[in-house]
Amino acid sequence: MGTRKQRERQEGLWYEAELPTAPGHPFYKRLNEVLDKAGFDRFCEISCAEFYHEKLGRPSLVPGLYFRVMMIGFFEGLDSERGIAWRLADSLTLRQFLSIGLDEKTPDHVTISRTRRLIAAETHQRIFSWVLERLAQGGLLKGKTIGVDSTTLEANAAMKSIVRRDTGESYGAYLKRLADAEGINAKGAAALLRMDRKRTKKTSNEDWESPSDGEAEITKLKDGRTALAYKAENAVDMETGAIVAVTTHGGASADTATIEETVIEAGIAVAELSAERTAEGNCEVHPGGVEEVVTDKGYHSNDVAVGLQDMGVRSYIAEPDRGPRNWEGKDAAKAAVYANRRRIQGARGKRLQRQRGERVERNFAHQFDTGGLDRLYVRGIKNVHKKFLIQAAACNLALLMRSMYGSGKPKAAYDRAVAAIFAILAVIRALKGCFLPGWSDFHNQVSAYVELYTQVGFFRRLENRTV
Repeated sequence: MGTRKQRERQEGLWYEAELPTAPGHPFYKRLNEVLDKAGFDRFCEISCAEFYHEKLGRPSLVPGLYFRVMMIGFFEGLDSERGIAWRLADSLTLRQFLSIGLDEKTPDHVTISRTRRLIAAETHQRIFSWVLERLAQGGLLKGKTIGVDSTTLEANAAMKSIVRRDTGESYGAYLKRLADAEGINAKGAAALLRMDRKRTKKTSNEDWESPSDGEAEITKLKDGRTALAYKAENAVDMETGAIVAVTTHGGASADTATIEETVIEAGIAVAELSAERTAEGNCEVHPGGVEEVVTDKGYHSNDVAVGLQDMGVRSYIAEPDRGPRNWEGKDAAKAAVYANRRRIQGARGKRLQRQRGERVERNFAHQFDTGGLDRLYVRGIKNVHKKFLIQAAACNLALLMRSMYGSGKPKAAYDRAVAAIFAILAVIRALKGCFLPGWSDFHNQVSAYVELYTQVGFFRRLENRTV
């Protein structure tokens, strides 16, 4: 296994005019400083040592570089590993971030994909926990109250390729068999589709599967389309917005069936961090672990209310209007549901429900909308879970960077720089004519530089989107 330390070397002795150079992005420089100071590369190399051989095989992708490469997808808004590889080959700034020399080849998408498949999901979980520990050290994790929510992402499998689980026949062959059984003369694909539109049907996961990704499940996405998908569920600290736990499920899994697993994962993470911080004598993580859970209406059910109560967790679950309820023989469920109803109708419950959109939904926007993971390009629930873990770890790193430097992404850092320049320009305009006669020429020159800087930034963004 190669290490980041072994790869440190001096660049070749070229004339500066012949060598392409880049000033580097200040955000990535600061991010590297944070990671290097905390010993990120050494931790990755120790965690991944079992997956590498000391001598055999071709030169590998260094573990610290691999996890940085995966995080670039979040920071640059790239959805696929192929897109990340193209961006690395095109950017001098990202070469500097990864410490890849100008005479070295950047990792291609095959190397990135193979490294992801090689390293186990448990190791990705350790990297996520390492980043979470940095948040705890920075006072950005409390852990007493968490918000739970989920979203579905389209899998890397097409609905038109699904096959029957019992016979293995395709959807077209299945329709042809139905037509023959009913004596319908349906010749051609168009006739079969017309027949299919008229009949009553239900595409069930018990009957159908994808031959390319058998773990993806058929479900209806939020935009109304029916597709093969996976579900990502996050547990978020309601005080700071840090992602405490990530779980991955099939796209058709009900929220009421997955919340307990997510709450347990969050409780274990908070308890471990609390014990570690207490041993070090500087604990800001809630010592009692997770005590409160805030969710939306999709999680409300008798079993969920009773289950959370049995776990010693107070629930703040928004309750849908179900009308009169029959509680005969359901004393435990009645007590749990009524206790949850009293809490959500109080001032604290209403405040937590308002904050849920700010803390939980905003993380989904960062991870999956602007973070470049609006759909999946990997297959299998283990690979999908790895992507979700690294995406959540990068989102937590963005929170840490935002608390330290005011910017959580390269684009945000650029916007802050432009805002600062325009603030200076506003002051200059306010003071115009108060000093020397040549002040107007100086003001015009500064304005020209600001306009040029803005145009350069626009074309850089356009180039990134094109890639």
